[in-house]
Amino acid sequence: HELNDVVTLSCCRIWVSQFLYQGRPKLQKDPNLRGRKKREYKNCGEKMGKIAVAVIVSSWVVAVSILVNRIVTEPYMDEIFHIPQAQQYCKGNFRSWDPMITTPPGLYIVSLAYVASLFPGIFSMKADVSFSDACSSSILRSSNGVLAIFCSMMVYNILTHLRPSLTDRKVTLRTVVLALYPLHWFFTFLYYTDVASLTAVLASYLMSLKKKYFFSSLVGALAVLIRQTNIVWILFIACTGVLDYILGQPKDSADLTDSSQSQGKDAFPVSSQGVGTYSNLRKRRIHNQAATFSSPIHQKIASSVPSSDFSHEVREIISRLWQFKWEIIASFWPYLVIMAAFITFVFWNGSIVLGAKEAHTVSPHFAQLMYFSLISVLFVTPVHFTIGQAAALARSFWKKNKLVSFFQLCTALAVGFLSVHFFSIAHPYLVADNRHYTFYLWRKVIKFHWSMKYLLVPLYVYSWISIFNILAKSQRKTWVLVYFLATAATLIPAPLIEFRYYTIPFFFLILHSHVDDDRSWLLMGILYVAINIFTIYMFLFRPFSWVHETGVQRFIW
Repeated sequence: HELNDVVTLSCCRIWVSQFLYQGRPKLQKDPNLRGRKKREYKNCGEKMGKIAVAVIVSSWVVAVSILVNRIVTEPYMDEIFHIPQAQQYCKGNFRSWDPMITTPPGLYIVSLAYVASLFPGIFSMKADVSFSDACSSSILRSSNGVLAIFCSMMVYNILTHLRPSLTDRKVTLRTVVLALYPLHWFFTFLYYTDVASLTAVLASYLMSLKKKYFFSSLVGALAVLIRQTNIVWILFIACTGVLDYILGQPKDSADLTDSSQSQGKDAFPVSSQGVGTYSNLRKRRIHNQAATFSSPIHQKIASSVPSSDFSHEVREIISRLWQFKWEIIASFWPYLVIMAAFITFVFWNGSIVLGAKEAHTVSPHFAQLMYFSLISVLFVTPVHFTIGQAAALARSFWKKNKLVSFFQLCTALAVGFLSVHFFSIAHPYLVADNRHYTFYLWRKVIKFHWSMKYLLVPLYVYSWISIFNILAKSQRKTWVLVYFLATAATLIPAPLIEFRYYTIPFFFLILHSHVDDDRSWLLMGILYVAINIFTIYMFLFRPFSWVHETGVQRFIW
């Protein structure tokens, strides 16, 4: 803590001296001194940005958590399973298991470590409180609040790696807005697996961006222990890591030699995800470097792929996969171990879920992809539902071969109609539980009229086309395909419509969508704040009761 205070004070001193008294620092004649000053400035800017994010997120986490714990004193909804199970672990009863819990015990293990860190003397004989007494509902809920702060740090770091040209102010704005994302924000104050799941997946992704694949796989294993469907996103992280690894390498030593001779002293290796060396990555405001580091690896290696044709891209990837097969195995083998362990678990367990297997059977729920696309673009309305975006999509449609574009559009519409007609599932939990907002959306919108689900198909198709259009501006086609397959593999098998299942694919979508308009981010932030105020108000101050069951019921996502 003393070291952090010293660094923070040093940062403040540099900021004050440069901006309040001296203005922008004049460039020194000594290039080494000038470079050192710039690195100090940028490192301090990044540190201050992280501190600002942590303070802002902590402010609402603490305030709303106190309010929730004062009003909702007893475990609610899924908490009636998670909190007692965590308390059993706190008592040392690791063999005890509630058969209604569907997820592995990763959240409870994290909670044990969290409680132990809060009460370091709890294991001593003179402790005033026992470990089991410390695992109260409020303490267990607070673990998600702490994880939400860590999650915002993960988002900040990922943004600086993916978008090194962004200023610290822009990164801070984006991070705070994403921390307000309603489906993530709401469950920060309850003891659910969602916040821990997202944090672990993003931490694994960040380690992969830094080329620390072994540590990425370790954190990925924890993510799977928290929620088993995260295996899909760990494989997604591995696949994107492999793509960036092979596409960031020269084809052979001869190519490297020719490239080095042609570039001379200015040549440097391109590394995964546009990370490069850290010092180069953080030179974000120098104009002669901004052109080089303004986008991820997917754009940088475009010169190595002479054609943007998808088939050529696939052939290039297959060729390089074979060329670097041993290097790939040496770097990414831990992910294969996780996958093998997961397959073994599924065969041993007989299902992906642990408990309540009858209510969570794998089903071909293709309509989930339709719902996800619409919900995701609605949460990014200032980007997707604008005249400019609609005009851009129209221009893209007419720019291509009109016959091919028309065929693709008809195919997308046909797939959408078939999905909602044959593969739309009304889960018993969905149609019977009026505590969820999805209950009302299902009854009042989708089931308003028999034709309503078909009338929404063009909107679903527009949403996916808009998503692909935004991603294609900054990502390779293979990356977009891998993302779509990962999203499909996560959502299609799930028979229950739960918007919180959309959180992880949404975060990967928005982190890789290069939305540079600050106005759009501000409007998104205002939208998220309005939704959060409404949902937390309905949850805390508009309770209701059931005739057939005692107790207070509350509205929840």
